[in-house]
This record gives sequence, structure tokens and C-alpha cells, in this order.
Amino acid sequence: MAANVMEIYGKYVFNEHVMKERLPSATYKSLKATLEKGQPLDIEVANVVASVMKRWAMEMGATHYTHWFQPLTGITSEKHDGFVSPMKDGTAIMEFNGKELVKGEPDASSFPNGGLRATCEARGYTAWDPTSYAFVKDGVLCIPTAFCSYNGEALDKKTPLLRSMSALSTQACRILKLFGKEVDHVSTTVGAEQEYFLVRKEDYETRQDLILTGRTLFGAMPAKGQELEEHYFGTLRPIVSEYMEDLDNQLWELGIPAKTKHNEVAPCQHELAPIFDTTNIAVDHNLLTMEMMKKVAEKHGLVCLLAEKPFEGVNGSGKHNNWSMTANGVNLLDPGDTPMENLQFLIFLAAVIKAVDQYQDLLRAAVASPGNDHRLGANEAPPAIISMFVGDDLAAVLDAISNDAEYADPGRQRIDLGVDVLPKFKKDNTDRNRTSPFAFTGNKFEFRMPGSSMNLADANTVLNTAVAKELKGYADELERADDFEKALVALVKRTLHDHKRIIFNGNGYSDEWEVEAEKRGLFNLKTTVDAAPAMTSEKNIALFEEMGVLSRVEVMSRYEVIIEHYAKVLHIEAMTMLEMANKQLIPAATAYMSDVASAAAAKMAVSEKLSCKAENKVLEKLSAATDAMSDAVDALDAAVESAESETDSLEKAKAYRDKVLPAMADLRTNADAAEVVCGEDYWPLPSYSKMLYYV
Repeated sequence: MAANVMEIYGKYVFNEHVMKERLPSATYKSLKATLEKGQPLDIEVANVVASVMKRWAMEMGATHYTHWFQPLTGITSEKHDGFVSPMKDGTAIMEFNGKELVKGEPDASSFPNGGLRATCEARGYTAWDPTSYAFVKDGVLCIPTAFCSYNGEALDKKTPLLRSMSALSTQACRILKLFGKEVDHVSTTVGAEQEYFLVRKEDYETRQDLILTGRTLFGAMPAKGQELEEHYFGTLRPIVSEYMEDLDNQLWELGIPAKTKHNEVAPCQHELAPIFDTTNIAVDHNLLTMEMMKKVAEKHGLVCLLAEKPFEGVNGSGKHNNWSMTANGVNLLDPGDTPMENLQFLIFLAAVIKAVDQYQDLLRAAVASPGNDHRLGANEAPPAIISMFVGDDLAAVLDAISNDAEYADPGRQRIDLGVDVLPKFKKDNTDRNRTSPFAFTGNKFEFRMPGSSMNLADANTVLNTAVAKELKGYADELERADDFEKALVALVKRTLHDHKRIIFNGNGYSDEWEVEAEKRGLFNLKTTVDAAPAMTSEKNIALFEEMGVLSRVEVMSRYEVIIEHYAKVLHIEAMTMLEMANKQLIPAATAYMSDVASAAAAKMAVSEKLSCKAENKVLEKLSAATDAMSDAVDALDAAVESAESETDSLEKAKAYRDKVLPAMADLRTNADAAEVVCGEDYWPLPSYSKMLYYV
């Protein structure tokens, strides 16, 4: 199949190539003006596009269409409508018009809305996003859309993202104009590195915790974990290699530029990375990628796990968000060969530094989830403290500017491996820091905090909005300056002086950094319950309102959704643990003890001289663990009941964090202790060894 990549790439996408080939010239030009300049789309143009899109989709096997949107669940949603329209004579025709393309009406009250909609207020709207190509999936024409309420409030993740991209573009164009560059649009770009686990379907189906929660709530550590560091970039298992090849082909047909694939650090863990794209499209592609990962896995007898921490004690999965800004194909975060003299690069870099420092709490809130709480802080996941890594070379440039010091350019050091036949090459201008939440990697920033299951729209909405805010302040100041270059240098210097606390090039896992971060005044928001309230601060609400990205009520609705989601997820996990412990684990341990006791009794019946020491040891250990497990079940049940009695959403979330989570951990500890003693044929759950080290 690899030889046909050029033939299959974008096969099921109504992309620019298809539009240019099939649309009338005038229609194509009008649509291009909408895409590139944001001009309103005329309904007559929409009718022509819809007609051509329908014919193309039917050729691709589609019989239905759907407005594909991103509600606040974090995943995508779709309602399928047929093209078929019956006629009076008993025949049928296939119809699809511009109105159906441009607008849909899904139910707006059955999705998370944080109080924006009452149950009786059901009407909502989806609106076509022409900047993201339509595509055919499973015989359905999927039209990427925004989703709003009857009153126009954003009920999705796409709408704020598009608003934030527009806000940043407007302000960045003002800055570029001061450099004498007339630019119509500045885009933010994202490359989303997606980490995931693959397990055998037969193991998955025996674990209620994986089915209901996406992660293992029980499981003793195997004799071998990831300590040999042999899985990372290791040879792919044949079944995984076949899966990855199939997945690549499926993604390429949907126009998703899947580029890199490899084993990740943890056993059973892997990564897929695409080529970067415009942020809106990159987010859509990542959501499609996650869907296809799960779908393709089933064909190979596997299950794809996208939870941030599906296995305790080994690496969790993140989604590294490689973010930059471009104008007319030029990367605005490329320092060039002489960053000290590259004023355009320095002003955009300064804006990012200030934005991350000013809105570090909001960035942390944007990646807050119960799953990510388990992941952040170790095993190649960054800590919960937001900081920026810029590398030694760039740090030296920034120090020189901040301190009015001479900068001695060390030049690009050449790497000589000491063997003539091996190439000599220049060292990159920055190292890579896996412990940094926000690391400069040469010409982009890698935001490493988002969890693997997350919709990247949230993180990028915050990042775009915060940077747009700082660029606006810079443009306001520089447009009034008599000496532009002098004012720019002073502004950069002031920014670096005021916000240097956010820059940290060291080990983010160290205890010393946590102490140092506190001295610097940086936030350490370790859990979702700590982080989410940052969304409601006046500073952060003012940011969204000033930049036209979210209104106050839209911000508050998202806060409520996050807090409610946290409590609901932990409630499901706790109830799953209780059910598994009561119906599977305690009965399994009891059955094993009964058989061991019977075996001991049988030995004693043969001869009192026969030793039952081994049986007694097993019985003592397993009996103690089972009793402790039973007590832990009672404690967890009481903790859940206490948490559920809270009526305030934040207090309920706090109760789940402070009471339920510790009780869950205690139950797991005792259950895992029982697993270690209980006979393998009796224990109802496949072990970590079996799940992580399949052939």
C-alpha cells in the first residue's frame, strides 16, 4: 500500500484540489475569498458548493451527511441525515442544498453546557466552518461545524478556538505592519504528537475498569516494568506494525499528514506524530486521528487506550502541542542565524514569554482533567508548575538584552563523533527538556502538558488569546513611538525583566525546583480542583472578553463543566471499583483460600506429620489482604456517599479529591496485595504482565 500513498492521500476529502477541479470558477473564487479573507459566504455560492459536494460525496459512497462538531464533552458528535428525498410517484431523488450545508439544528440541552441551556430549552445550531475541509467517513459526508445555543453562546470547543485565532491574527498583523510588512493574515500552527497504548481485545474485555473508565483501577506491578528502557524506539511487534500501517493508510485517505510512528517508553505504549498544520485543522485532524486509532485497532484484535494513565507505575500518555506562528509561509518564531539582531523574532518571543507568565494559571486550567492529574509530575510528563525552557543559547541572548550586556555568539558547535566515516554536523540551538511544560525547540514551542485524551482546542484557545492580548499591548505602545526600533528594544528588555521568573532550564522534577518556583511566585496547581477556579478570576475573564473569545457566561459555563466532569468521572471510577471488588476480587480470593484450606485439611487427614506451613502462610497473607480489602470497600462506599451529599459543585469535587481518591487508593493497595498472593487461575483480572507483554 505504501507505493500508492500519493494516489490515496486525501481521497475522501473535499479539499482545495477537488474544489478547484469541480466548482465553477466564480464559485471557487468566492469561496476562496471566504477562506482567506473571512468574507461572508453568499447563499447562492453555498447552494452551488452543496450541490457539487453532494455529487462528489455520493461518488465516494456517501448516502448521508452530518454536521460534525465538538461539544463540551471533549469528543466529536454527529447526527446523520440522508440525501434521499421521496417523490410523489414513489421514486426518490438525492438532495442537499446550501441551507443544509451552512446550518444545522442539533439538540443543545443534552450536551454539557454549564448552565447555558435548561433541559426545556433544546434548540441549538451548528454552523459550517469552511476553513476545515469536509470529508467522507463510513459512508457519511462530514461537515466540520461550530455549535452554539439558541441565543448564540458557544457550546463547543471550535468556536472559541476560531475566535482566538482571529484575535491573534489581527494583533500580529499590526506588529508586522510596523516592520513594513503588509500581511493579510497570521496563522498559528500546531503539530500534535499523540501517545497511546495498545492492548489485546481479549484482555480488555475481561476488565470492567478498562471498559468503563479507560484505565486499570486495580493491578499489581509486574516483575518487569520499563526499567530496562528497551521499548522506546524498539522494534515494533508484528501485530503493532500491521496496525500502524493500516492506521497510516486510513489517515492518509482522510488527508491527515501522519508522519512519524514509534514505540514510546512504556511497554505497550506508542506514538503517532503528524506534520504541523493550521491550528483549527490540526485540532480537527487530531480528533479524527483518535477516532481512527480506536476503530482500526478493533480490526487487528487490539484496543487503543487514550487515557492519560491506563497503567499505574509506568509512563502515562500525553499529547505534545507543538505551536508556532506563521505569516505568508514564514515562521515568526524562527530566530535565524543571529537572534540577537532579529528584532521581529524577539518581539514575538517576548509576547509569548509574557503571555505564559501572565496567564500560567489559565494554561494549567486548560489541561486540567482527572486523567491528567494522575500523569503530571513524573515519567516524562511535566510537573503541574508552568515554566518555559529556552535553552542555553537563547537564554544567553535574553540575559544579554535584559542586562544591557555584550552578547558573545558562541557559533554553532559542530558535533564530531571521532570516526571519519560518520558525518560531522552542527548542534541545534536548544537542547530538549522533557521535564519542561513549555519548551522552545528551535522554531516553535512544545506545550507538553495536554493529556492524551484531550481536545487540543482548549489549550490553543488560551495560548492564542493570551499571546494576542500581549501583542495588542505591544502594538498600542509601538504605534505611538517616535523611534520604533528604540522603543521595541526597550519593550523587549522590560518584558524580560518583568517576566524572567517563568524561564527555567533545569530539572522540573526536582524538589528544589518546587521550592524555587514558590519563591518566584509561580502557581503549583496540582489537581483539577486546584486549577479550574483560575478560569473564574477577573483577570482571566477580562482577557477572554477583551479579545472577543469568550463572554463571561461562556467562561463560567466551561468552569462548571470541568468541575462537574471531575466529580462524575471519579464517581464512575469509585463505583466501578466497588462493583469489581465486591463481585469479582473478594469472591476470587475467598475461593482460593477455600481451596488452599481444603488442601491443607486433606494433607492433615493423610498424616499429621505433613507440614501445612506453605498453605498457612498463604492463608494468613491472603486473609489479611481480603479483610483489609473488605474494610476499604466500606470506607470507599462511605466516602462516595459523603461526596454525593454535597450540593455545591466545587465542594463536591473537593470531596472526591480529598475523601474518595484516598479511599480508592487504599482499596487498590489492598486488592493488589491480594492479587500477588492469590492463584493466577483464580484471580479474575489479567495481570499487568499479561497485558503489557503480549506477543
